[in-house]
Amino acid sequence: MQKIAVAMVSVLALASLSLALPRPKEAKEDADKVFKGEVMDDMCAKSGSHTEMQKMMKSMGNDAKTCTVECVKLGGKYVLYDGASKTSYQLDPQDKAKDFAGQKVKVTGTSDGGTIHVKSIEPAS
Repeated sequence: MQKIAVAMVSVLALASLSLALPRPKEAKEDADKVFKGEVMDDMCAKSGSHTEMQKMMKSMGNDAKTCTVECVKLGGKYVLYDGASKTSYQLDPQDKAKDFAGQKVKVTGTSDGGTIHVKSIEPAS
């Protein structure tokens, strides 16, 4: 009986120590990353281009910036569209993306799946 008690205490002690150790995976998720792509609206990002929207509505203009800004005015959200992987990420906060509408950029921030929490945005070089 005493051996079982000692074994149980040992297991509990090891379990409590393992909870106190840092988790490398979580630390990596919180680390800043650099994402590249075009600041676009989520409606146009679905097709990967502004062309369809510009054909449907003349008010969308003839350039990526005008189309993106007008689509956001109609309720769209700013996203970072990666043309290579055909993936889009919502940008949070939205106001940081406005000045870069329609531009190729580098976004630094953290990601939790479909959203990038933006720390900075700069034009791509």
